Amino acid sequence: MYELYRHWNSKINLVSRKDIDQLYLRHILHSLAIAKVVSFAEGTRILDVGTGGGFPGIPLSVLFPQAEFTLVDSIGKKIQVVADVADRLTLNHVRTVHGRAEAVAGPFDFVVSRAVTQMPVFLSWVWNKISTGGKNELSNGILYLKGGDLDAELEATRKPYALYPIADFFPEEFFDTKFVVYLPKN
Repeated sequence: MYELYRHWNSKINLVSRKDIDQLYLRHILHSLAIAKVVSFAEGTRILDVGTGGGFPGIPLSVLFPQAEFTLVDSIGKKIQVVADVADRLTLNHVRTVHGRAEAVAGPFDFVVSRAVTQMPVFLSWVWNKISTGGKNELSNGILYLKGGDLDAELEATRKPYALYPIADFFPEEFFDTKFVVYLPKN
């Protein structure tokens, strides 16, 4: 995966140029923090909104080949690269979409993302795409990677939520202020 991303990152800015040497820690491992919160069951449908270079969707799809992933981004060059990465890694359970999340038809069991916007705005894009119930140990909902002081932003959603500190999963200092945010649909 590193060689693919290094190659593409030299042509298009998928991750910060200074960050490419930290790909495994800051992008892949960060993405996999979601897997510390839920292990996606067979047939789980996941939408990755604003996937950018394919994070968190590509690492999660490698770990969970039994799930179905749809990765969406509004930047055409980036989603073309993500499609190529998925193809070269033979991730046949990954679909890529060039467009906005609002235009992607659901339903999905989970929506994942890495801090694309404030949570109230994000909810307006995706909440109606998430089905109720679920087949996983967590009820269907949103799994969002974000850092900082999130309480006021999450309180503004007027929905229940849980914060999982990523530092509880991985000891690297990079994760000290980062969380997996979970908002259940039910």
